[in-house]
Amino acid sequence: MLNVLFVVLGLIFVGLGIYFFIKSSIKKESDKKGNNKKYGATLLALGVASIVFSMSFTIIPTGYTGVRVTFGQVDSRTLGNGFNLHIPFAQEIVLVNNKQQDIKFNENAISSETSERNTVNFKGITVTYQINPEKSAWIYANVTNYQDGLVSEPLVASAIKTTSKTLSPIDCTNRSILEPKAKENIQISLDEKYGPDVVYVNKVVVNDATFDAEYDEKIAKKQQAQIDYETQQIENKKNIEKAEADATVAKTNAQAKADALVITAEAEADANKTISDSIDSNVLQNKYYETWDGKLPTTIVGSDAAASILIGGTTSSDTAPAETTAVSEE
Repeated sequence: MLNVLFVVLGLIFVGLGIYFFIKSSIKKESDKKGNNKKYGATLLALGVASIVFSMSFTIIPTGYTGVRVTFGQVDSRTLGNGFNLHIPFAQEIVLVNNKQQDIKFNENAISSETSERNTVNFKGITVTYQINPEKSAWIYANVTNYQDGLVSEPLVASAIKTTSKTLSPIDCTNRSILEPKAKENIQISLDEKYGPDVVYVNKVVVNDATFDAEYDEKIAKKQQAQIDYETQQIENKKNIEKAEADATVAKTNAQAKADALVITAEAEADANKTISDSIDSNVLQNKYYETWDGKLPTTIVGSDAAASILIGGTTSSDTAPAETTAVSEE
């Protein structure tokens, strides 16, 4: 833009200079002729100088680098952004784009194979790349038509084919797997062709990967089978978790019942022990008297008086005492 401004100013000065020269040739007064020629010469000089100066510098914008060429000889040193001088007519500064650039391959499909020898076609490929600013002069000097041919279609097609042959049919249609591997292989191919750190591949997009109709049907069935299997696995897991939960609940309930029985048994045992510990001869005698009906025994079973059993009897109020019979044990 600044170059154009100096060119326009130069042309204006040249036009004014020519005007004063013409005017000096028309006027008759000698003093005015001399002044007009003087003005004309000055303006012509300024105009030519302005035009020449417009061709002696180049402003390199952000995202670009410059390459100085002297009579066709490329300088190996890359020029940075900003104001850069060069010799008019002998030198020029060529701009090299170092921004991210997209190159698209939409017209021709790339036919390849998967790792299982299935034919697959790729189409709609976009490669995003960037030129290393430090290598701009080298690229300009060594790569013909680098603007369009730096990342060529044959190179990309070869890298895509190399990638697909390492992938299964399912992975070839999975962009999250296909694209990173394609990017890696394209970068390897560029490094082999131009050297490392010359061109960087930032991203690869593959919009379409297709098989023939018969294989598409097989893939669809296989994918559906995989989905059914995963669904069944989820259902099985839910059933197992439910069974485990039910078993845990049953175990907890059984343990609670068992604990309750133990507590009850321990309580009964403690009660029986308390009763047993509290019983002595006096208590038994008192219990006997509490339950005696007042009748004396009429029969003694057993020959040993200490071990005899008294059966029947009359009360002390009976008028006629009954005979007491001793029955000996044979």
